[in-house]
Amino acid sequence: MPYQNVPFKTDKPVLSWANHDLGSKEIQMAKNVASLPFVYKHVALMPDVHLGKGALVGSVIATDDALIPAAVGVDIGCGMCAIQTPYQGKKLDGKLKKIRKDIEATIPTGFDSNKKIAKSVYNWQGWRHFKDLHKGVQHLEKKALSQMGSLGGGNHFIEVCVDTEDSIWLMLHSGSRNIGNMLAKNHISTAKNLRKLATEKLPDPDLSYFVAGTAEFRSYWNDLQWAQAYALQNREEMMARFKQIIAKHLGGGKPFKPLLAVNCHHNYAEKEEHFGKDVYVTRKGAVRARTSDYGIIPGSMGTKSYIVKGKGSHESYCSCSHGAGRVMSRSRAKDTYTLDDLIAQTAGVECRKDKGVIDEIPAAYKPIDEVMANQQDLVEVVATLKQVVCVKG
Repeated sequence: MPYQNVPFKTDKPVLSWANHDLGSKEIQMAKNVASLPFVYKHVALMPDVHLGKGALVGSVIATDDALIPAAVGVDIGCGMCAIQTPYQGKKLDGKLKKIRKDIEATIPTGFDSNKKIAKSVYNWQGWRHFKDLHKGVQHLEKKALSQMGSLGGGNHFIEVCVDTEDSIWLMLHSGSRNIGNMLAKNHISTAKNLRKLATEKLPDPDLSYFVAGTAEFRSYWNDLQWAQAYALQNREEMMARFKQIIAKHLGGGKPFKPLLAVNCHHNYAEKEEHFGKDVYVTRKGAVRARTSDYGIIPGSMGTKSYIVKGKGSHESYCSCSHGAGRVMSRSRAKDTYTLDDLIAQTAGVECRKDKGVIDEIPAAYKPIDEVMANQQDLVEVVATLKQVVCVKG
């Protein structure tokens, strides 16, 4: 589906790839962002767009010499990592539960951290610049060290998948953990205080921003880039362990070389050129999809996921959706569905089937096939995956 102009009036154009109506709160959020004077050209809404904080999740916001910390969000650099292994699905027969148990024993989930810090974590070059981060996180270096190579909670996950050609893929979803969260919160607080001092009336305090050229902007940009690099490395660290587990079970412990590897953010900001101008692009729940980019668009646990390649759509600022997108809140999902519903909707998947993950039930998300149909002009599908093992955070 090509984009459409939204059916309501906004200061700057809002282009939408969604085929569902936005609710009143979502409409107001889109209007708020489109009213900001530094928004460049237009705002782009992806097919999985839904309510967020300050800005809609599934929105791409290009800005001229300004950044909105709350639009990037608190899970800086959250994204996906996937590799195609040389193994075929039949090798998994009878091994799914053992693989899941090994993943859970090797990669910390939820609030857990690594009890022993790997040499590869210590060797990450980013630690040399920790002292340059916001003073409000200087006491968190040890925690940041112990959390690199851990999954976190919420909708973060680790999956073994099989594609339509019976090729096994490894996939995971995570971000910058507590250190990214705390960096974001410190800068969001600074931005809000600056706007109060400026007595500037914003449509939403969560749209408080930094102006390029200021000390506050430089500090945020430095910390943002660091947290994004941390998130990327965090996924690499987990994937390295994940590969060892799969090699143990499927390859006799012999290391293997991936046939394809993808590691991409979907909550981040970068400086890019669009329509002949260098601007800051914030993708809040969106993946970069230039013609040279591979991306990952996961469904919910129990549904399909997609490896894609971008088509370089200028109108979307070379972006695509980051997943299926929620259709109901976590609390509503828990009130609506039962454990029996979860078991039925995750049939055939080796995963937790308890009340603690009912909020992640597939029915709480938009149908992934519908989301994909709405962005055929943004990406082409490289592989269609279905998970057989899912470890939730």
